[in-house]
Amino acid sequence: MPSSDPSTTPAEAGRRIQQAFSPDNLRELTHRLADVLGRHMESAQSSSGNVLNWNEPPENCRLASEFLDSASPLQSDAQPLADRFEAVATQMLARGHNLHDPRYIGHQVPASVPLAGLFDAIGSVTNQVMAVYEMGPWATAVERSLVDRIGQAIGFESGTFAGLVTHGGTLGNMTGLLTARNVALGDAWETGMNASEGAPVLVAQGDSHYSISRTAGMIGIGTRNVLRVGLDERRRMDPTQLDETLTRLRKRGTPIVAVCACACATPIGAFDPLPEIAEVCQRHEVWLHVDAAHGGAACLSDKYRHLIAGLELADSVVADAHKMMFVPALCAFVFYKNREHRFEAFRQDAPYLFDPSSPGPAEYDSGMLTPECTKRAASYGLWGVWSLFGQQLFSDMVDQTFDLGRVFYEKLIDSPDFEPLHEPQCNIVAFQYIPDALRVAPPEELNRFLLKLRHDLIRSGEFYIVQAKIDGKQALRVTIINPLTTADHLDALMDAIRRTGQQVLAH
Repeated sequence: MPSSDPSTTPAEAGRRIQQAFSPDNLRELTHRLADVLGRHMESAQSSSGNVLNWNEPPENCRLASEFLDSASPLQSDAQPLADRFEAVATQMLARGHNLHDPRYIGHQVPASVPLAGLFDAIGSVTNQVMAVYEMGPWATAVERSLVDRIGQAIGFESGTFAGLVTHGGTLGNMTGLLTARNVALGDAWETGMNASEGAPVLVAQGDSHYSISRTAGMIGIGTRNVLRVGLDERRRMDPTQLDETLTRLRKRGTPIVAVCACACATPIGAFDPLPEIAEVCQRHEVWLHVDAAHGGAACLSDKYRHLIAGLELADSVVADAHKMMFVPALCAFVFYKNREHRFEAFRQDAPYLFDPSSPGPAEYDSGMLTPECTKRAASYGLWGVWSLFGQQLFSDMVDQTFDLGRVFYEKLIDSPDFEPLHEPQCNIVAFQYIPDALRVAPPEELNRFLLKLRHDLIRSGEFYIVQAKIDGKQALRVTIINPLTTADHLDALMDAIRRTGQQVLAH
């Protein structure tokens, strides 16, 4: 394994450091990067190459190591450094996943607005961080402005709610549910879980994200104490079954930390009936947490905000900007309906950080609200794009992609060799491709066929989709999360699935 050169002189070390921090080098390499990224975006958006640049993991790992080994300790001037930088950047793009190709219709990770990355770069290059206001004054102001704007769009009353940004929906769900635990169980943060009072439970939507169970393990409730509520015919939480579950738990004296609803659930994008669920929770005096990581952005759309009706009734809400607000990962919002709950998750003193002589700015310190102490300026990209285009752009992107979910569903209905497994509420659609040769095949055979089909399709680079299990059926699943995808791309996807499926059957 290569190591540093013990014979290097202080002068050489000084020159290397100067090169790494040189404003001139930054300027030159930034110009090179602009050209590289511009060419890449033109290629991706025109579908000139593969969606997924598939290479086997050992090959990619070997090549990444070779780049480390071939680094030059000291460049004589800026030109070789710029050439090397362009080679490294080009390789990164050539081996990556092209989410900006309209044929990327896979996971709930968007083709982010490219300009958002420029604002993120400002924070990264200058290393803007948060924890206390004085370390990130503008990052704090940016985050607060967005919390206020999005919270009001959800329907929370101005001045009565609170919110924060954290790194992803999993940390967001953990933060919201840790707050719920501390409110429900009193001094659990200080004294731990009291087993003598009975094991507390989380009550969750049957299709809720795995981060809910993960949270239960992390905050001491235990994954086995997550109780799943039955679903209705549209795979939404059934309020009647929820009521029955909470009634049964109350009669037993079981501590209930929270009810976890979805807006929307991952498998098929089902939005729970939040007004009815909130009424049940209020009647039983139980905290309502809503995982709106994917669907929360519907609050910015006049056309689709009805899907999140009742979200403002939740005690805590998670909404990921790095999903349907189309900004780079990670940027997840956590909201509390009651602003007094904002400090309940983490009840700690940190005198080396927080200055008691300056209580005014301390109200703006983020370190007591989030799992992170040092936190990057995660909302720069969202704030920058909003500052350029206003809220309407986000509404446009939600409308465009949600509309296409319905378009794709209708195309599936009209095609006898395809079968949608649900009527979509948003841009998530699960379906099966069933060629004539497998029309009466056992379910296990069709399941194996669909998995092999997807495997071959994504490795071909022609399209990227994912898979899911719906009621025991193997499904192909798309999330139309690139605003540049069109109905023509969806037609081409169906043709590619047919063609790939026939190749699988032939072998």
